[in-house]
Amino acid sequence: MDVTYAVPHLNHGEVHRVQQVTDSAGGKGVNVARVLAGLGREVSCSGFLAGVMGEHLQDLLDADQVEQAWTLVAGETRRTVTIVDDDGVQGATLFNEPGPTVTARDWDRLTRAVLAGLDGAGVLVISGSTPPGTSDGDLPALVRAAVGRGIPVIVDTSGPALLAVAAEEPVVLKPNVDEVREATGIDDPIAAARDLIDRGAGAVLVSCGSQGVLLVTADGAWRARPPEVITGNATGAGDAAVAALAMAVADGARGADLAAHLPAVVALSAAAVLMPTAGAADHDAYDRMRPTIQTETIDAPR
Repeated sequence: MDVTYAVPHLNHGEVHRVQQVTDSAGGKGVNVARVLAGLGREVSCSGFLAGVMGEHLQDLLDADQVEQAWTLVAGETRRTVTIVDDDGVQGATLFNEPGPTVTARDWDRLTRAVLAGLDGAGVLVISGSTPPGTSDGDLPALVRAAVGRGIPVIVDTSGPALLAVAAEEPVVLKPNVDEVREATGIDDPIAAARDLIDRGAGAVLVSCGSQGVLLVTADGAWRARPPEVITGNATGAGDAAVAALAMAVADGARGADLAAHLPAVVALSAAAVLMPTAGAADHDAYDRMRPTIQTETIDAPR
């Protein structure tokens, strides 16, 4: 669950008067699904869900007409509290609660549920961190099973899990610039992305905040930037970028072909920043910005 507080300014140690509280279904994968549903795409959400917060999340997604196939576990679904200040100086401040602890049996049930829902699917998106109790092999095994069924898989995760899933040949990995550096130990994001490709990933899209995105494949590297400075709540920008990637992959784009879709990726990501909460995008801004974004080929020899 995502709880967003809007405040005039944010100063440590002070009492703040909250101007607006927004309660919405959240989590990176849920954000991707809600953006896609808002654009008229058919989506289904799977994952671990627990407790009263989990029931509330289901009710909110029902209202958004998002299909759901959750694996219920013990505990309580976590909340992320985001504080957005009007002056924009501090940016968004996030507080992530711990999620419920899962077991090997829980992972087995989730894997079976996900695989059962892949008939007719154009792409599987796996987003976010793994919950407590997850073993090192759980996430790679899920990716391997889906790829083995001929389903293209996009993964947006971080840390050692990013390296582990690269070996399972996902069609795209989507770290941000800090995550790809941390996972690989390589400072240059293009070189770091190539390390993930050498490990097995088909392509790597690196989100670079206000500087746009980098796409790296075995055939080259490309960059696309937003056409203007965008201010607002950036917490769902990366998830909107994944949603645009998912549309491209579901429509058949692979590898270097994804470069043609970078304007849509950047525009949808920027359009999400204009919304007060993650999981939504300003469709007018998306349509306006998309034709104005140029894709640059980067000359970056190996």
